[in-house]
Amino acid sequence: MSISAYHQHTVAGPAIFAGIGLHTGEHVRVCIRPAGIDCGIQFVRTDIKDRDNQVRVTPAAVVRTQLGTVIGNADGVTVSTIEHLMAALAALSIDNAIVELDGPEAPILDGSSQPFIEILDRVGRRRQEAARQYIEILDRVDVVDGDKRASLEPGEGFEVAFEIVFDSAAIGRQAVDLVIDEASFRSELADCRTFGFLHDVEALRAIGLARGGSMENAVVLDGDRILNPEGLRRPDEFVRHKALDAVGDLYALGMPLIGRFEGVCAGHGLNNQVVRALLKNPQSWRVRTLSLQFAEAV
Repeated sequence: MSISAYHQHTVAGPAIFAGIGLHTGEHVRVCIRPAGIDCGIQFVRTDIKDRDNQVRVTPAAVVRTQLGTVIGNADGVTVSTIEHLMAALAALSIDNAIVELDGPEAPILDGSSQPFIEILDRVGRRRQEAARQYIEILDRVDVVDGDKRASLEPGEGFEVAFEIVFDSAAIGRQAVDLVIDEASFRSELADCRTFGFLHDVEALRAIGLARGGSMENAVVLDGDRILNPEGLRRPDEFVRHKALDAVGDLYALGMPLIGRFEGVCAGHGLNNQVVRALLKNPQSWRVRTLSLQFAEAV
């Protein structure tokens, strides 16, 4: 079906899949179900029965950002590593969905958003008879942490620019600057995988992270060498994955953006901080629906 910029959407039917968590290493089953108008994206931990097991994705629901985005509720129920699925939902204009899972972490699958896109494509999308709302950026908002920066500023449509710098010769300095819509996300970002360094794995596993990580779901580097036998999917896969992460993290706002995001050596923490900073500055944004004239302009 064609996607309307004016209407909300949900999935057309249940999308069922399973996989392991990147950090927990646990096998998790997932069912993405249709949801009603204005429901937003809600995660439900079906393995938890003794307390509130629902967590709606909002900027305030983000409770941790170390090597992934973790959301939680007032009862201490959390869901980890949601950013790749959130990026796929954002790219496919899915406003409302219930994501049921029987474990603490969304499956990593191949480390990108591409498998989620393929799963959602199989069930399709359903238009809902309610106006789709957008957050339009009116004034620039910046968050800075040393040499790291994330900002939101006015723009036409939704744009993401990202720059990274690593000492590893396999990465070096990379930058990407894209207008993000469904077509560009599919062609430019969706298949770009998460990455990490071999020397970090032992330390991460000691604190309970990266237990499910492997070359099947991440690009693994050892100094200046890429260890994956198949190599990279794109020469600048690293920075493109960072842009993918940003698309997912920004969708915690619950609405698509009309504006430009810029990240310099940023990660999930700064991505979340900049959306929180935006919400604290109501003069910097407004909620709007699209008129035909405005839609044609963007």
